Order: sequence, then structure tokens, then C-alpha cells
Amino acid sequence: MAKNTIKQDEELKIHSNSEIIYRLLGYLKPYKLKVIIVLVLLIFVMVCGLLNPYLLKIAIDEFIANNNLKGLVFIGVGMFIYNFLSMLASRSRMNIMASITNRILLTIRQELYTHIQKLSFAFFDSRPVGKILARVVGDVNSLQQLFTNSITNLIPEVLSLLCVGVIMFSMNARLALATMAILPLLMVGIFLIQTISRKRWQSFRQKRSNMNAYTHEDFSGIRVVQSFAGENRTLRVFVDLVTQMNDAFVSAVKLNDLFGPLVNISWGLGTCIVYYASVKIMKADSSVTIGTVVAFGSYIGMFWRPIMKITNFYNTLITNFAAAERIFEIMDIEPDIVNIHDAVQMPKIKGQVEFRNITFGYEDGTTVLDNVSFKITPGETIALVGPTGAGKTTIVNLISRFYNTDKGQILIDGKNIAEVELESLRSQMGIMLQDTFLFSATIKENIRYGRLDATDNEVVEAAKAVNAHEFIMKLEHGYDTEVNERGSRLSVGERQLISFARALLANPRILILDEATSNIDTFTERMVQRGIKKLLFGRTSFVIAHRLSTIRDADRIMVIDDGKIAECGNHIELMKLKGHYYNLYMSQYKFLNEGA
Repeated sequence: MAKNTIKQDEELKIHSNSEIIYRLLGYLKPYKLKVIIVLVLLIFVMVCGLLNPYLLKIAIDEFIANNNLKGLVFIGVGMFIYNFLSMLASRSRMNIMASITNRILLTIRQELYTHIQKLSFAFFDSRPVGKILARVVGDVNSLQQLFTNSITNLIPEVLSLLCVGVIMFSMNARLALATMAILPLLMVGIFLIQTISRKRWQSFRQKRSNMNAYTHEDFSGIRVVQSFAGENRTLRVFVDLVTQMNDAFVSAVKLNDLFGPLVNISWGLGTCIVYYASVKIMKADSSVTIGTVVAFGSYIGMFWRPIMKITNFYNTLITNFAAAERIFEIMDIEPDIVNIHDAVQMPKIKGQVEFRNITFGYEDGTTVLDNVSFKITPGETIALVGPTGAGKTTIVNLISRFYNTDKGQILIDGKNIAEVELESLRSQMGIMLQDTFLFSATIKENIRYGRLDATDNEVVEAAKAVNAHEFIMKLEHGYDTEVNERGSRLSVGERQLISFARALLANPRILILDEATSNIDTFTERMVQRGIKKLLFGRTSFVIAHRLSTIRDADRIMVIDDGKIAECGNHIELMKLKGHYYNLYMSQYKFLNEGA
């Protein structure tokens, strides 16, 4: 999957207009009954509107011309009643359509969010988080007007246009043809505008996505920005991205704004043509009355007004096609890590882990692990050491099946993890990383995330086991203390203690500690070692650590170097071997002594 950066425009798969419309209208299917009700109300409103000019013609040619006051009053009262009912119907269909639109947007957002959660780490590695958020929030919101207008404007206006055309042709075919004479020129102009406009709106949404991505990253790293007094530099970058977005928006809007003037000019020319033709026709044909011309004058507006609204809808369609494309582009990405058709539930894990000839690389042409094989017995603690980039974290990522292997098999208790259900596998594993993530919630809720049905007493016992209870109780609200976003109000060491409690509460059968104690000071580390021992007891564990003193008691230590297992044994065995591990251990020992 190609990688994208904050300042780089995203490459999108171009969808045809018909494909996008078909997929969008598919979201209306669950609301067929309500849509039918809306259409009935719209037709009623449309018919009421169409009747007005015709009844006005009757009032002029029959009642006013014959001084029939009673008939004039009767027709006036009738018009008042049905126009009042038309107003009520119009308000009702607007409320119903607003409800439908909001539910559709909720459905699209939930589908998109659910789909994104199923995508593998490779997807998130390939693009900034801010660009993903832009699609879930901004692009989905952009579809609101599109759905509303598709029912409330497009369908009734098309019907209204057809009805007006039929009425005009029934009244006088020559005047009707004169009204429509300018339409071919209008269609050519609209086609030329939309061809260019869609590309410009795609560019605008790409620039906006870049700006969102940069803003998200900048605020996430605000402590670094302020620590290095980098506010002015980040501001310059932000202003540059906003300027690009603004220029793209102005460029797109300028072109879209031509739709209105183009229709207005066509409307004006069409009206002039009709009135000029009326004069000519009335001289040649006495059957064409004043009432017909007055009615035709009203119908001219009723003919061009739907064209204006249809054009505005088309304008909205072009404007939001880019948003729909960006949403469907994400939805069309097939998850890399999925359950196979006949996947089975993973039984309760005992803890045997085996790598059989595993080869893996994050990108084509690169190899991180090269034909790695090993077998771990249940309850063993395995330490993974080696230089940065050697493949230690990759090994534990593959055990959790965050990525699929290129070659080979990974077996847990003799079962190929590619053939078991993901949730049944991962729910029995616990992973703690160097960069501990806490949610914007209370300490209690963060610990309980390890097992959502845990009682308060179980949460407290887990915290006590890892020596987190004492510092928690010193906080203002104890376990009900809000930790702020990413746990910012706690120290790094405190956040890691919370993560230990969360893992212990989950009671995983396989435990992974990826540099989980690297950010804990020596005093805190001594406190938490007893908690770690309790975590490790009775379960298969993988510990990645650069601080070699923390893994001396591991059952086995694997030295990973250049994608291979260079050495394997316990601390004493590897020290006697005087190879990679010996050199790493002695270099750290020497460094610490020099520092002292």
C-alpha cells in the first residue's frame, strides 16, 4: 500500500458519476415508505403550484371578462384552501426528509467507522490519522445537502418540468417550442463547466485533508512544539496549507458560480423569445387570447425555475462527488487481516507458540524476518533483544496477527493462527507497549478496558497487584480521576502502571511487553517488578527490552539480528558463549559504570 504524507495529495480511484449516484441512492432503500410519502406530498405541492396559473387564466378569460363576481370569489377561496394545504404538506415533507437524511448520514458514518476498524496496521501505516478523520467527519457531512436535494429538489422539479412542458404544449405548441429554443445551448455550457469543476473539487478536498492531517499531528505533538519554541515554524506551515486549501476552494467556487448566471441568461433570452413569438402569433391567430399569454408568462417562470433548481442540484452533486469518492475509496479497501471462510474459534490458549520458517517484510522488496523458526513451551518467558530494527517488535506483531506472514506458519497450541477467528485469538492476548495509550476517561474505566465486566473490587485488586493503588489513591478523585486525553495528567511511569493493571485484569494467556518498562525510573521499576512477576506467572510471555538487566531472569533470551535469531539461551548460557548478547550486556555494564 503506497504511503501518503501530510503535505502530499492523496491518490483517489476515480468513480463514474452513475456508479456514485447508484451507491448513494442505495442508502434510501430502507426508507422506501417514507420516501414515497415525501414524493406524494411533493406531487401534491407541485400540482397545487401548477394549478395557480391555469386558474388565473380561467379567472381572467371567463369570470373577469363576464363580470362573474360569484365565480371569481369561489375560485379565489378554492385557491386559498389548496395553497394553505400545500404549505402544510411542504413543511411535513421537509421534516420527514431531514429525518431520513440524518439517519442515512449516521448509517454511512457508522459503516465507514466500522470498516476502518477492520483494516490492518498496514492501512494506518500508509496515511496520517488526520486524513482518516477528515473522511469520517468532513466528507460524510458534505453528503447531507446531496441527499436532501435528491428527493426534495431533483425528483419534484423533474416532474414539475415535465408537467409544465405538457401543459405548455397543450396550450400552444409554437410558444412552447419558443420557450425551449435556448435549452441546447444551456446543456452544452453545463457539460463544459462540470467537466472541469469536478477536478477542482477533488483538489480542494485533498488540500483540506492535508490541512486536517497537519493540524491533528501538530496538536498531538504540542508539547514538543512548545518545548522547542517551534510555534512560528508550525504556523508558517499551517498558513501555507490553509492558503493552498483556500486557493483550491476559490478556484472551484468560481467555476461553480457560473451555473447560476448561465441559467439566468438562458432564462432571460428564452423569455424574450417567447414574448416576441407571442406578438407574432397573436397577429396571425386570433384564437390566442390575452389570458393564454398571461398564463404562458407564468408558465415560463415555472418552466425555468425547475431548471434553475435542477442545475443547483447538479452543482451540489458535482461539489460533493469528491466527498463521496473519498468515502467509497476507503470502503472499497479490502482488509488485509480477515477471518477465512471456515475460521474456527480459538480454544482457551495453553501457551505453546511456534514459528515455522517465517519470512516477512512490511513492504515489497524488503525483508524484516528471514526464515525464522522457534518453539516456545507454555508458561515460558522469552526475552527478545537486539539492535533497533532487527525485527523484535515484528515478531510480537505477527503473534497477534496484526500482519500476515509472507511465508511460513505461526502456530499457537498447534493451531495455525491464520485459520482461527481473530477476536477469539486477540481476546486471549495482552500487549503493553512503550508508548502507553490511555483513553480520555477515568482511571477506573481505563483499567476496566482490560475486561469490561470486571467489578470495582477486581479493578482495585489489579491495581494493587502492580503497585498502582497507592499513587491512584493520592489523586483528587482516586479511581474516578479523569486522566485527560492520552493520560496527559499522569506521568509516563504512572500511565504504564495503569496499563499493567489493565493487562492483569484481562488475564491474557499470552503476554507481550514491548519496552513496557523503558520509561519507568529505577525506583518505580523496582516497585513494579513484583507486579510484572505476577503478570508473567503461569502464562507465556514475550518481553522486548533494551535494558538487559530487566530480562536476566527470562527462561530464554533470543538475540535478533538482521532478521534472524543469532543466539538463544538463558542469561548464563549466553554470557558463557561470549557472542552478541555478551557484547551487548558488557557494553551496557561498562556504560553504566562510566556514568557512575
